[in-house]
Amino acid sequence: MKAKTSWVLVADGARARIVRDLGMDTGAEDRLDDLVYEIDHKQLREIMADKPGRGFASEGARRSAMEYRSDPVQEQEVEFAGMLLDELERRHAADEFGRLAIVAEPRMLGTLRQKLPAALRQAVVKEVPKDLTKLPVKELREALAALDLVPPRPG
Repeated sequence: MKAKTSWVLVADGARARIVRDLGMDTGAEDRLDDLVYEIDHKQLREIMADKPGRGFASEGARRSAMEYRSDPVQEQEVEFAGMLLDELERRHAADEFGRLAIVAEPRMLGTLRQKLPAALRQAVVKEVPKDLTKLPVKELREALAALDLVPPRPG
């Protein structure tokens, strides 16, 4: 019986890395086998540069400023989480991995939990609310090993 392959999703609201080569030591500084995703994460002031406009009151000729109905940054993060989960779900269905650990910035982890499909939920073996996305590859691997997600490097 073939052992189930384990992957680790490391994500925040704008960047993600799927570590696929658990237990392997290629010695490469930047792993070619990792899947890396990044969106153009705009600052709130950039997103809201176009003001929503003004509207007329229901009575009379008074005008007042309209308000945004949602948080555009949060919507962008939710969309990014959905894209990541779609990719993981497709690859899980193709039997590319059997177990998944998620290490994500706390707000992103909550978003991922809410959107996690049932088939993928069964594959999740560990969740860690921590942002490791800005670490270089070598330090990321060491941090994942410290969390017991990746075997430590030999020697």
